[in-house]
Amino acid sequence: MTAPTPARLLLDGHCLIVLERTLLAAAPDEGCALLLGRQRGVALQLEQIWPCRNIWQPAEERPRRFSLDPREQLLAQRWSRARGLSVLGAAHSHPSSEAVPSATDRELCIGPTLMLIRSGLLQGQEALRAWWMPESDGVASPLEAPTELAIAWRGAPIGTGRLGE
Repeated sequence: MTAPTPARLLLDGHCLIVLERTLLAAAPDEGCALLLGRQRGVALQLEQIWPCRNIWQPAEERPRRFSLDPREQLLAQRWSRARGLSVLGAAHSHPSSEAVPSATDRELCIGPTLMLIRSGLLQGQEALRAWWMPESDGVASPLEAPTELAIAWRGAPIGTGRLGE
């Protein structure tokens, strides 16, 4: 059974700041994090960012590849369950490309899941894009193309400049 495609991602300023700092701190490598929250009808509500280390091997490929540490994934799942949350998906950065799932992202992703990508080419809200990654066929690519989700900002509006400056 395939999970329904959500319509949007709800994100607040606090999660955005933690996500930005986590992903940018890894530069020039791709940064990564797990996304914790809840399903609210047709929306995914992001409530916590779980920073992770990029353990891709060989290390010299980390500026264009990432891999999450399985131990961190297990810890995040246990922590989430204890608080009534779920691991909604993962975030990573594309330091030198657009915030669009690459062929490698699509090939290695096990869907259905949320994928947030932060581009190093843009600043502010335009740098972050959310994707619903469909169920994959387990061979090389998803059976369906990823679907871009609208991001709805909760709370005070976020500025268009770079955060933390």
